[in-house]
Amino acid sequence: MADTPAGRQREVTVTDVARLAGVGKATAARALGEYGHVSEEKRQLVLDAAERLGYRPNELARSMNTGRTQTLGVIVGDIENSYFGNATRGITDVARHSGYDVILLNTDENVTVEIEAVRVLTEKRVDAMIVSPASAYTFDHLQHLVDTNYPLVLLDRTIATLSAPAAVIDIVPAAKEATARLIALGHRRIAFLSALTTDGVSFSGFPLGVSSVAERISGMLAALEEADIQPDHDLVRFGAVDRPATARILLELLGRDAPPTALIASDSTVVRDVLAALKDFGLRIPADISLVSFDDTGWEEFTDPPLTVVSQPVHANGEEAARLALETLGVNVPGAGSSAGHSDRLTAHLVKRSSLGPPAT
Repeated sequence: MADTPAGRQREVTVTDVARLAGVGKATAARALGEYGHVSEEKRQLVLDAAERLGYRPNELARSMNTGRTQTLGVIVGDIENSYFGNATRGITDVARHSGYDVILLNTDENVTVEIEAVRVLTEKRVDAMIVSPASAYTFDHLQHLVDTNYPLVLLDRTIATLSAPAAVIDIVPAAKEATARLIALGHRRIAFLSALTTDGVSFSGFPLGVSSVAERISGMLAALEEADIQPDHDLVRFGAVDRPATARILLELLGRDAPPTALIASDSTVVRDVLAALKDFGLRIPADISLVSFDDTGWEEFTDPPLTVVSQPVHANGEEAARLALETLGVNVPGAGSSAGHSDRLTAHLVKRSSLGPPAT
């Protein structure tokens, strides 16, 4: 802060920094705003003067000069879902180290809300967007970003006809392994529960509106077919959006003439509601029914019994999304190679615990 004639302190200006550094105001502005050409010697003089004076840059003025706001916009489906929480942490860690802030918006997996979120972030002039799309069917708003060269990265999910880089985890092999493990224990009727909302309550074939759910189901079906077990599509259920809905789905499944002997939950939020329902029904894991969940948020190993899970490198995937976004902006991310040239996807793996057993006799 600088002193005023009345003894009050005022904000330090570029003029103050330039005067102390012994350079022109335009030179100081370029050095502080990181635009234009400034010799390394003068840049250092300006930075030293700014530090001595405690100068704080005017972000609005800098964005007008550089065309950048130093912000990334992130749009996710459900911030209460641990996947998105951990991924967002990875995004913010990389962004912060690169001098970027993050604006986070939640859609509740609603495409209309997602469209509005894209509009808001566009108006706030974020430099790039990272979006976990709610639907692979309705994405004109994302296509518009691509068509207008607005930097866009998809998180966790892909859209086949959208030409945008995506940070995704290869989950099919682990989904197949989890199902094969159940089959090896003697299970033939394996149910899958997801919060995804579709036109129907049960699986009717591909494609699905969310690629990450489709990959989970694809891995499960591959294991069943490899074991010559005819998949029962009625055992793949959608709409497990909360505890009451999950309980209703489980009651329907358990009331079948041939109920499932094992359950696979699509994420940590769904499995939480599954656990609550099974407890209410008086069913024991794994004596009465076996249970596997996708995601490993930490608490799953402390349940009774500890849950077998498909664990994903979620934080690393968030980091990858941020790297991809920053690289589209020409930002050299510390400690990162060229993500755009990466050919290997991050992979999920099965963590075996005590929630699996043979079918109840």
